Amino acid sequence: MYIMFVAHTKEKTIMKNKIIYWSTTGIISLMMLFSASQYFVNPEVKAGIQHLGYPDYFRIELAIAKIIGALIIIIPLITIRVKEWAYAGFAIVCISASIAHLNSGDPVARAITPIIFLGILILSNLYLHKLNPSKLS
Repeated sequence: MYIMFVAHTKEKTIMKNKIIYWSTTGIISLMMLFSASQYFVNPEVKAGIQHLGYPDYFRIELAIAKIIGALIIIIPLITIRVKEWAYAGFAIVCISASIAHLNSGDPVARAITPIIFLGILILSNLYLHKLNPSKLS
């Protein structure tokens, strides 16, 4: 009876971890893909990039990097080591966006939003490692 309880509890924990991982990873991937698409189609976003002091070519580079990174973290066949690089890149993007908004005089809410996504990104990364504990090195 005790063994069945432990096995059932372990299954529930794994399922909870998978739900949290895929939910947070999906949110990050969708957000990155959506924002990347806006770099190409929304003139207000183009003006916003210029407002932050970045050159126009950076908008294209950032969009391509976000698309590649979103695909890397969402495709299960990609190794954890490669995913870690995408997570690191997204963390740099979130921190840089927050700093850029603060330094350009934007409202604090614009600087906080990337930090919220950074928190979701960190949660996704933590649960990636909870689901793959033997692949940490």
